Amino acid sequence: MTGVAGVMAVVLAEAVAGATVFLWVSPLWTEVKRGFFKLLGSILTVIAVLTWLSVDAAVVGPRGFVDSDILRVSTLAAAVTTLVWTLLLFARQPGVARIVGLLSVPAWLNVLFWMSGTGRQSFLLALFQLVAGTALLGASTDGLLLGHWYLTDRKLPRRPIDRMTTILLVSVVAAAAAVISAGFGGVEGSAVINPLLTAGALAPWIALGMVAATALIAAFIRAVLRGERASAVQSATGFYYLAVVTAFTAEVAVKTRFLDTVFGGPPTPG
Repeated sequence: MTGVAGVMAVVLAEAVAGATVFLWVSPLWTEVKRGFFKLLGSILTVIAVLTWLSVDAAVVGPRGFVDSDILRVSTLAAAVTTLVWTLLLFARQPGVARIVGLLSVPAWLNVLFWMSGTGRQSFLLALFQLVAGTALLGASTDGLLLGHWYLTDRKLPRRPIDRMTTILLVSVVAAAAAVISAGFGGVEGSAVINPLLTAGALAPWIALGMVAATALIAAFIRAVLRGERASAVQSATGFYYLAVVTAFTAEVAVKTRFLDTVFGGPPTPG
């Protein structure tokens, strides 16, 4: 993949994959009402479509390990599964929707697998960087929407948002390791997204700073959730807004350095 579309395809895929994994693998199905799944499904469907459009615009042909057609088809298939389980929920078919939802987890992980081949570093290191980013974006996104859902379901216990906060705390450690593993030297880039990202190889430092900010915010969330009043969850939700901003900023910054050829064109023969 190449270009700004390639960077956004990676970040969007991480977001929808992470949110999907934490939605369906965690015990949320037995903890929250189906309306939460409808809400998240509607949002993830939009992000999934944008991910496929970005992939389609960014893939310029086979690049090393990655087969462009497989990546396109994998992303489209994952997006379709997200759309299907969301529509099934609105059609009041929760049993079938859950099956398709669970299938969407490996579908999105498969997208990350094929995207790993687009990285400028080794396949396994690229896969680790994608998984770390997926955990960071998924935890911050699901945590924010969970916080809002407490305004709808006043009787919902704290367990879901406490668990998501723990996942966020763990994910910032993995994300920091992923940023460091990408290195701090200059790589090919462009000022199209933001000139600061290519000025003196600032991108990894900006990413590391945003990860550290997310870690601090996660610590604040954990602290305020110790309060017993309902306002504690509202305060935590406010912090989750900041976590989404810092997490996405970190991933955009570091993923400008992820692709093998970020702002170039198709490889030339020979």
